[in-house]
Amino acid sequence: MNVARVGVFAIALLVAGVMVFFGRHWLGFAAQQPAPVAAPSAPSQRLAKPSLTEAPQPAPALQVLVARTDIRTGQIVKPDDMRWQAWPDGTISPTYIIEGRRPLSDFVGAVARAPISAGEPITEGRVVLSGTRGFMAAVLQPGMRAVSVQVTPTSGVSGFIFAGDRVDLILTHVYEKDATKERQASETVLRDIRVIAMDQRLDMRPGEAPQVAKTATLEVTPKQAEVIAVAAEMGKLSLALRSLQEPADAADGGAVARASDEPSFTRDSNVSRLLSGPGAPAASGGAGGGGGASTGTVITILRGTAAATATPQTGPPPVAAAAGTNGGGQRQ
Repeated sequence: MNVARVGVFAIALLVAGVMVFFGRHWLGFAAQQPAPVAAPSAPSQRLAKPSLTEAPQPAPALQVLVARTDIRTGQIVKPDDMRWQAWPDGTISPTYIIEGRRPLSDFVGAVARAPISAGEPITEGRVVLSGTRGFMAAVLQPGMRAVSVQVTPTSGVSGFIFAGDRVDLILTHVYEKDATKERQASETVLRDIRVIAMDQRLDMRPGEAPQVAKTATLEVTPKQAEVIAVAAEMGKLSLALRSLQEPADAADGGAVARASDEPSFTRDSNVSRLLSGPGAPAASGGAGGGGGASTGTVITILRGTAAATATPQTGPPPVAAAAGTNGGGQRQ
């Protein structure tokens, strides 16, 4: 009986020993296996958490409207004269023009009240906007006057004259008139005059087709304003567009510009040789004695603006009155 119990106990110990051996062997094998592939995801998640607590990125700097180049007093501002520039947020004045809050086109055609240096902010207080009160007075240079003249598609160069261009003013008028003829002439009455507006516009939008204006506003001196007022009553006024190239920069050294500044006028007889007057073909004709035709030289005599013609005779001078005495001393 005791032998049976001892045998059972021995077998139990043997089984327990075998299980302990295999258990330790399995645990050692599992410890030698590599870590699972998904295991690195845990550290990456732990590293991603601090990004939620990082400081927010600073907001981009605001864009302020500034002058691209120096703008002088009275200058008409064009799109190329302005640009947007990043500006520190803490130094932005309430008067500055911020991109996105107001378009740049609102300031195209404005006139500078005072000089604006390149890079300096443009504000409403520094310029006079187009169409506002006092705008035309701001355009004028000190001591100058604004005078408007009527123009047509032909006298206004088909709409290709814009504010800021410089023109010559040509007057076409009748300088002699009688019952049989009417003489006309054209003359340049003013030169190198600045155009400050065409109709009520002082600028041209990019990509916009030229429009034919009905009036041109010119910047002139007080004396030139009087000349224009008289010229407008005398005849028709035309505008001649001048080149933007300065005379000193011309290819001919300014010779053409100097010649064009001399007094200039053109009579109708200078245009058409068929008109009577200086330079016209000599007239011929006349009836002689016996029905024959005689030809004489026509001489034109100018007295001021009046012209008269005379034809000298080739024969003996005519006797105005026959006077003589006979042998008795009596008049025959």
